[in-house]
Amino acid sequence: MALTILSYDSLRRQVETASKGLNTVHYTAKGQPSYFYVMAAFNDSVGGALHPAFNLADRTGAGNTAKGELFFGQYVGCLRNGELLSLPGVAPLVSTNHDTFVSYALACNGGSATGFHLANNIEWSAAQQMVLAEGFQPNGNTDYGRSSDNNTERGVVATGANTGRIAAATGTGTNTTLTGSGPNSWRTGNSPFGISDLNGNVWEWTPGMRLNSGEINLISFDGTTAANPANATAADLHPSTGKWYAIDGATGNLVAATLDAPVAGSVRYASANSGTADFTLYRAGGSSFEGMVNSTGTNPVGATALALVKTHGLYPATSGLGGDGWYLNVAGEMFPLRGGHWYSLALAGVFALTCPYARSYTGSFLGGRVALVL
Repeated sequence: MALTILSYDSLRRQVETASKGLNTVHYTAKGQPSYFYVMAAFNDSVGGALHPAFNLADRTGAGNTAKGELFFGQYVGCLRNGELLSLPGVAPLVSTNHDTFVSYALACNGGSATGFHLANNIEWSAAQQMVLAEGFQPNGNTDYGRSSDNNTERGVVATGANTGRIAAATGTGTNTTLTGSGPNSWRTGNSPFGISDLNGNVWEWTPGMRLNSGEINLISFDGTTAANPANATAADLHPSTGKWYAIDGATGNLVAATLDAPVAGSVRYASANSGTADFTLYRAGGSSFEGMVNSTGTNPVGATALALVKTHGLYPATSGLGGDGWYLNVAGEMFPLRGGHWYSLALAGVFALTCPYARSYTGSFLGGRVALVL
């Protein structure tokens, strides 16, 4: 879908006026527009303080800066002139690995400034809490172009012979849909101005978290707080020299992580087996995320550590999460993907989380979206 821009200010003004300030447009270093949902800051439903998505981490470790808002890509990302954009009515970028997605998002900054980045794990957690507060969990493309919750809801097919047509009543194959082409019920708030496609279409890379042989690792620049790493560079996400920290299962303190060598006493995931290992959270892959449980052994994950992983959307903080799915791989370094794809069916959703793939993996069902913190 081509965009004709007469004036940067006029486009932004039109979008902000039509949405009553819920949406805006920001421009990349190359002058390309991206459409954003303006997410106003709110307090974390777990800890009560400002949600860490609105607490921008300083890369020097000098402290964090509270922000009144963040700009969350309204649409799954597409690639234009080497930059990851958020545009309506286009085919999402897929078949691209984690690190390349990160680089395309950072390219929007022109190689000097920071701000644009790949929407990360803590920002997705904020979107989850926003969805719960709104009381509406969006449907999406979870059944080959249709919603598995209501197959009368269909998007516009983005690939193959039927590109540009409304998805059929039945079908199979690769059926990503054009960004934002579904009904309002596929957007947050059941609104045309909500964030689209958080449920289904493509799984989305969400950097800032990883599994390290089953151990949960987060990015931290000061080694003590897990604030929003929106300013993270590719070097900060490096597998062995990045700013990765494990979580002490007893205290909730951050502890420097080592690739392929989990720290003793750190919080980790496992499939349901004994259910009694120290500081371990259990749930079999292919089950609902909501059913995850803490260890019933001598040393379960402590309250402070459990609150931290809840805030980061890595452990259910409440019930009523729609049966959204959970998958994991505890062998080596694995990265989080959110939301589900076009054939995840009932396991897709805003709370769906999978960590089965290395950073180098590509697939036609994997995407990502851009975000911005100013």
